[in-house]
Amino acid sequence: MSVPIEEYAVLSDCRTAALVSREGSIDWFCAPRFDSASVFGAILGENEQGAWHLRPEDADAVASRHYDGDTFVLVTRWESASGVAEVHDFLPIDGGRVDIVRRIVGISGAVEFTTHLRIRFDYARAIPWVHQVGDAAAPALHAIAGPDALIVRGVALTPHGRAHRGRVSVAAGETADLVATWNPSYLPTPAPLDVDAALERTRAWWTGFAASIDHDGPHRDEVVRSLLVLRALSHQDTGGIVAAVTTSLPEQIGGERNWDYRYVWLRDAALTLEALVAHGFLEVAEQWRSWLIRAIAGDPRQMQIMYGVAGERDLPERQLTSLPGYEGSAPVRVGNGAVNQYQADVVGEVMVSLEAARVAGVPDDPLAWALQRALLDGVEARIDEPDNGIWEVRGDPQRFTQSRAMMWAAFDRGVRAVRTYGQQGPVEKWEALRDRLREEIDTHGVDEASGAFVQHYGSTEVDASLLLLPQVGFCEPDDPRMAATVARIEAELMPDGLVNRYRTQTGVDGLAGGEHPFIACTFWLVEQYARMGRVDDARALMDRACATANDLGLFSEEYDPTARRQIGNTPQALSHLAQVRAADAMGGHGGRAAHRT
Repeated sequence: MSVPIEEYAVLSDCRTAALVSREGSIDWFCAPRFDSASVFGAILGENEQGAWHLRPEDADAVASRHYDGDTFVLVTRWESASGVAEVHDFLPIDGGRVDIVRRIVGISGAVEFTTHLRIRFDYARAIPWVHQVGDAAAPALHAIAGPDALIVRGVALTPHGRAHRGRVSVAAGETADLVATWNPSYLPTPAPLDVDAALERTRAWWTGFAASIDHDGPHRDEVVRSLLVLRALSHQDTGGIVAAVTTSLPEQIGGERNWDYRYVWLRDAALTLEALVAHGFLEVAEQWRSWLIRAIAGDPRQMQIMYGVAGERDLPERQLTSLPGYEGSAPVRVGNGAVNQYQADVVGEVMVSLEAARVAGVPDDPLAWALQRALLDGVEARIDEPDNGIWEVRGDPQRFTQSRAMMWAAFDRGVRAVRTYGQQGPVEKWEALRDRLREEIDTHGVDEASGAFVQHYGSTEVDASLLLLPQVGFCEPDDPRMAATVARIEAELMPDGLVNRYRTQTGVDGLAGGEHPFIACTFWLVEQYARMGRVDDARALMDRACATANDLGLFSEEYDPTARRQIGNTPQALSHLAQVRAADAMGGHGGRAAHRT
């Protein structure tokens, strides 16, 4: 039986992540990176696909949970008939190794815990060889398969079929540490972890990050948690920022819209960068800019819209039969076929984010400007080509209005880099291309009947991505065309009070089935309301949108208002960064294009 997506907490060491259910089961964990093969994959199937359960023996024990302040140390408090105990789950950060720590802390009375461990390497395609390597004083279980090894210390585990079980008892004031450590199978097994030191270091790292957040507007607690999530999705070593930590959590239960989001989309990463820069994290901007230079190095015509965590280019999409899917939603996909798409908006997002970093005070880098010039050459070379758009449609490419506006933004930022910031480049040519795109959008990107912007040229459909046009300065938030666009979004894309991306029944995306309201789009409308002066509407929609988070403040990709449940991959960077920007707009901050006035 699948656990509702909102029941999961995320743990992160800024290299990989784990998902822990309210009932104490780690059902998703990839090692050593976000985009590595899973060790525990039960979220995409059942326990047979790999899980690590830890909960009191008392079946009637009641759990409550919270993060330990501004960290990703998860505290699950269990109240049972015999006593109260807590489980503190975390991934140690900055330790140079991959560990999962499950510390049991006795609060009152005495509580006996049971643990069930089922290790399934390589997306549940590899059942490991397992053997005992410890002794009665320091029990340990070692599992190995192909390149992967996992050692679990702190509990005596005995075989039960192709899984292992154990028991741990704690009384008030006692602690017991269960630690699983992954390492390459061809290297020596890592030494036991100093849990006290790791916990202190991890708490200090996260709280130090949170203390540096610059935000004095509304929804501060939610903004802090969202910025923490964005940092949790940023790889500590490479600078790559993944879109989510999961793959194939469905956009429609039982449907085929199941995608792998454990990669670095240039668009999502650029938007994340802007959110972090706007709140004072300039060093993240420099690290991501270095990642960008490495990933895109070479001919700009070879630029992809997404890469692996370290900038890998080869991300072929394939289907796994070893993982049956969340609530039977198949296929489960690894890799993403969108890697080969042309999405014309991406360079614009990169240019906008790099200008935001420049304005915030990140020093210019000659290589970075050379890259931007090359990217603009690439936009010019493909200026008349239809694309797959921000939503990565798998139907026929179109000239999407939002894509064309982001091409406008790309040239606009190039012009500004020369005119305002003293860079060198063919500014007259860029000005002419920018102006050409504006005239084209004004002519072909607006529906004559309603006066609203349209999804793509030749269409009368509306699309939530059009809410991004004033955000990058293409038009003002109170432009009559935006007012008309908002009116159509309200009438056509909000049947349940939250915002859908577009009407899937038109067939533009080339896929069967439908989806649910897209959380980021709802926050985009909050931002638009705030910037066009509809303050009460912004507050009301912000409250509805924030209510789609789980009890720990985590947003997935979509939300099903009828079933009142989260849908899609989680935690979703785009949802969290859109929430931050919406809160900023409600606080009166000028937004992405404020410096252009």
